[in-house]
Amino acid sequence: MPASNRRKFLQTSSAAGAMAFAVPSMVTRAAGANERIRVGLVGLGGRMASHIGSLANLPDEVDLVAICDCDEEKLASAEKRYPDLAGKKLKVYKDQRKLFEDKEIDAVSFSTQDHWHALQTIWACQAGKHVYVEKPPTWCIAEGRKMVEAARKYNRMVQIGTQNRSSPNVVEGMQKLKEGVIGKLYMGRGMSYKLRGNLGKHRPGPVPKGLDWDAWVGPAQMVEYSSFHHHRWYWISNFASGDVANQTVHDVDKLRWGLGLDTHPTTVMSLGGRFVPAEDDDADTPNTQAFLCQWAGKNILVTFEFRHWYTNSEAGMRDKYPFVAENQCVGEIFFGSEGYMIFPDYSSYYTFLGPKNEPGPFKTAGPGIDWRTESIPHFRNWIQAIRSGNYKDLTADVEQGHLSCTVCHLAKISAKLGRSVHFDPKTERFVNDPEADRFLTREYRKPYVVPDQV
Repeated sequence: MPASNRRKFLQTSSAAGAMAFAVPSMVTRAAGANERIRVGLVGLGGRMASHIGSLANLPDEVDLVAICDCDEEKLASAEKRYPDLAGKKLKVYKDQRKLFEDKEIDAVSFSTQDHWHALQTIWACQAGKHVYVEKPPTWCIAEGRKMVEAARKYNRMVQIGTQNRSSPNVVEGMQKLKEGVIGKLYMGRGMSYKLRGNLGKHRPGPVPKGLDWDAWVGPAQMVEYSSFHHHRWYWISNFASGDVANQTVHDVDKLRWGLGLDTHPTTVMSLGGRFVPAEDDDADTPNTQAFLCQWAGKNILVTFEFRHWYTNSEAGMRDKYPFVAENQCVGEIFFGSEGYMIFPDYSSYYTFLGPKNEPGPFKTAGPGIDWRTESIPHFRNWIQAIRSGNYKDLTADVEQGHLSCTVCHLAKISAKLGRSVHFDPKTERFVNDPEADRFLTREYRKPYVVPDQV
């Protein structure tokens, strides 16, 4: 980081530490047809590489103008870790609320931990910023509705990082389903079989120099620092939902899309847990889980299963049609009266027809996915919607993200209770089930509270 930027960073950090906790006032700037959208980046982890790589490939549409992270080391090393940032005159923030106050920023791209997504999206909308936020969008069901309310109230374009929605080949496959290529649909099945291994132990230690641990923990409950919490948060229930809403939300989103399921399910039943050989690590979300869902008025069944250990392939996925990493079977199968269709990755589909499973229409992008640029169509769609000012132009609007993530949360709650749950899509509460209703929201740590009124 240049010396001038370091000085600016230190000044900004000092000011942020002294500022009162407040929501920035809303500021909007109408982008002209030929004006570039000025984007700030929040959360400089591994997934941010895709955000930066995609946005940097839209040079006539976007200016990357600011970075933010509560870890000074990540800020200092940003240009080295993300080559596309090299040479840019970036504003540097340690407190995201200061970035939201910046009137020169039009939109914010978030790649942060699951437990932060809802609150920072709401804050950004209140400050007049458009939002791209990684999946899963929420930690619990109630957060999704508040995100939708904020997006609509402040007329902000909120795109969820379910980038399959903008993949040309996936879009083509979905259109084939709607045209009846495999006949009348009766079932969808998703799976995520990824070899995770032992996830490690929580060993408390000193907070690394330059890391604001309070800001990192944010809305979650405060815990002692350890590298386990800091780097294994995906599988710790205080910070995330585990794999029931990690990869799964991509698959559920595609299942809903392909089957035309545009509301919440009414019945979900799920079982799961942490099974051997994971007894000696400190993760507390299931490593093996299965669930089934049904929608009112729809004669369709949806099932999903994930597991972290050794497993078979299904429908050729992994062995014949590999995902993006070794020994991973991830994707969706749609079943119809005339055949079935599989989506084994983020850019391919294959159909198999009749009793002999004869190959039908297919499209593939070929082996391998460049994670740095595979989301370009999704970010381009977001920028186009910002220009049009119409959220219906988004391929993965926040409402769709809320619907898909709620399926995951319902499965999580069912597994916690060890029984089926019945949900009212209109009220977004459980049917005569106060025990289940307790899981609709969470206890937030002040002052990082998702508000009742956005």
